[in-house]
Amino acid sequence: MVRRTELPKYTVPSLTIEDGARIAAILQQRLNALNDLALTLKHIHWNVTGPHFIAVHEMIDPQVDAVRAMVDAVAERIATLGVAPVGTPGALVADRSWDDYAIGRAGAIEHLGALDEVYVGVITDHREAAAATEDLDTVTNDLLVGHLHELELFHWFVRAHLESAGGELSTAGADTEKEAARSAGAAAKGAAAR
Repeated sequence: MVRRTELPKYTVPSLTIEDGARIAAILQQRLNALNDLALTLKHIHWNVTGPHFIAVHEMIDPQVDAVRAMVDAVAERIATLGVAPVGTPGALVADRSWDDYAIGRAGAIEHLGALDEVYVGVITDHREAAAATEDLDTVTNDLLVGHLHELELFHWFVRAHLESAGGELSTAGADTEKEAARSAGAAAKGAAAR
C-alpha cells in the first residue's frame, strides 16, 4: 500500500489520488520488469553463438525495440498519473523480485531455453498487473493488454525454436533459466545426433 507521503499532488481526472498512486505503483513494477527484459534481450543478442546465431541474433533486435517502446509508454503513463517514474539501474535492482539473467555466452538454443523462462515470468506478472488495473483504470489496463499481445507473440517466436514436431517444449518442467537452457541444449543435441 502507498504511504501518505508518497501520494501524488494530482492524477488523471476521475481517479482518486490514492487510486492514481496505486496504479502508478503497479506500473513501476512493470517498468522495472520491462527495462530488465530490454537489457536481457540485448545481452542475449550479443552473446548468442552457434549454427542458429544469425536467426536468433536478428529475431531479438525487433523485440528489444518493441520492449523499449513499452518502457517509454509505461513511464509516460506513470508520469501522467502524477508520479515520477524511476528508471535508474540501482532502483531496478533494489526493487526487483528476480535474479539477473543467468546465461553468458552460449548457444542459441540454450539462450532461447532460458528466454522462455524469462518470458513466462514477465508475461505472468504483466497479466496480474492487467487484472489488477481492470476495474481501476481502463487506460492503464488497455496499455498493459496491448503489451501482452506483443509479449506473448515474442514468446511464441522463442518457443517455436524449442518445440518438437509433436508439440512438446524442450523446456517443459524447467523452473529456472539454467535448467531451461540445459534442457533445450540437451534436446537440440539429441535431435542433431539422430
